[in-house]
Amino acid sequence: MHDYWAGLGAALSLIVAIGAQNAFVLRQGLLRQHVWAVCLFCAGSDAILISAGVAGAGAIVGAHPGFCSPCVGGAAFLLLYGLRAFRSAREGGHALRAAETGAATLASVLATAAALTWLNPHVYLDTVILLGAISAKAESRAGFALGAITASFSFFFALGYGARLLQPVFAKPLSWRILDALVGAMMWTIAFSLIRGG
Repeated sequence: MHDYWAGLGAALSLIVAIGAQNAFVLRQGLLRQHVWAVCLFCAGSDAILISAGVAGAGAIVGAHPGFCSPCVGGAAFLLLYGLRAFRSAREGGHALRAAETGAATLASVLATAAALTWLNPHVYLDTVILLGAISAKAESRAGFALGAITASFSFFFALGYGARLLQPVFAKPLSWRILDALVGAMMWTIAFSLIRGG
């Protein structure tokens, strides 16, 4: 059980930091659009990456730095997504009214989630390499992996479904403009860090 809790704590410390993927899950939760599917996709992707890292892929990836070099496709996607967020923040006028919000298709939402998850090299650095390295000290790697995967599922579903508690705040157009501006800034920051090789 010690390794289970160690894995859970290590994963939470990495996942909780707001990033591109988390911001997207939060937004879908606020809009109440495909929340279950998005949370399941993000947590399931994490489970695959965590399992790979704990199984030893982290050492292999770490030995080949080029694997986590700037991803042009990921940076381009983040720049475009950020531009869309900045445009939405500038135009404003968006309040959270579920009945009036045009729902995106499940395919387009999952495609965005997939790009934010799998095109970002930082995901591999944190989830595969770092968690893989930490798990090397565990007596039970399986227990560590299970704890980390539990943390991922708990966090994403709490974020996605807990977002509705913020709906009174996001009933105001100004709140959406601020969120969109923050999301845009975050996307561009990550994109430029990829381009610089950071």
